[in-house]
Amino acid sequence: MARPIRETPILKGEDAFNFEMRRLKVENMSKEQRAENLRKLRDDVANAKVQIEWCW
Repeated sequence: MARPIRETPILKGEDAFNFEMRRLKVENMSKEQRAENLRKLRDDVANAKVQIEWCW
């Protein structure tokens, strides 16, 4: 059987401060960057599908 999931601890003090600072410093991408990343991902997936040999 699986072990029970523990509760998420509440951050306090310096840990809470560090978490908040890292949360605020996240770099957001523009719509153009996201679209370019999606295009690259789709191209990579298409190329991978061509290279994969299926054995049934």
